[in-house]
Amino acid sequence: MTTVTPRLVAFDLDDTLAPSKSAIDPRIGRLLLALAEKAAVAIISGGRLEQFTAQVVDRLPDPTPEALANFHLLPACGTQYYRIRPDGIETVYARELTDAQRAEATRVLEEEARVLGLWEPTTWGDIVEDRGSQITFSALGQQAPLAAKAAWDPTGDKRNTLSAAVAERLPDLEVRSGGSTSIDITERGIDKAYGMRRLVEQTGIPLDDMLFVGDRLDPAGNDYPVLAMGVACQAVTGWDSTAEFLEGLIPQL
Repeated sequence: MTTVTPRLVAFDLDDTLAPSKSAIDPRIGRLLLALAEKAAVAIISGGRLEQFTAQVVDRLPDPTPEALANFHLLPACGTQYYRIRPDGIETVYARELTDAQRAEATRVLEEEARVLGLWEPTTWGDIVEDRGSQITFSALGQQAPLAAKAAWDPTGDKRNTLSAAVAERLPDLEVRSGGSTSIDITERGIDKAYGMRRLVEQTGIPLDDMLFVGDRLDPAGNDYPVLAMGVACQAVTGWDSTAEFLEGLIPQL
């Protein structure tokens, strides 16, 4: 249990608040709303805004406008930032890659995956997705079943090897292992730590009063930049682990 009493709690999404690409459990929904009554709630993950709304926002049980106003949504590893307003989603910022950067990242990802034998013949949906501010490689496709994703790279060696090969060819971009089968490419220096700094600007809450909860705090994971910048972090192993942590944290706030 962390000793920080946070004014803002930020979360990774997949495998932290919910299984990959899946809706949150009602238990997590209730806990997020209870947390939002006492602290700001941020979600920073590699997915698109549509995933955030489908997996989390639309699944919150009877949220009040006041509770929703306390949520901060940072898709695509913090390269985009949105708030929930009574009249809809408000864009705070979106750091778009150029057309040339997106095309080059897409090409290099496919080439290196094929060289390494990681371009799988059987997939569920697109392998490479252009998210505007981020290019994401999903080895088994965006809609792959959880069991297949869990079995593809349990040690992380495949993702780490592909990340290193792609990063060598894209020195001007940030390349980092994402979820269980994914690689995320963003503008250099734009990662979850960047998103945390922007949260400071938008909320006025200092980093010392923030807490980050994630399942990929290892040096190769896309949550690691938050830990490396000195923010208090809580490592979890899945949504039920997060729920247990929040059930202990919320009464202390």
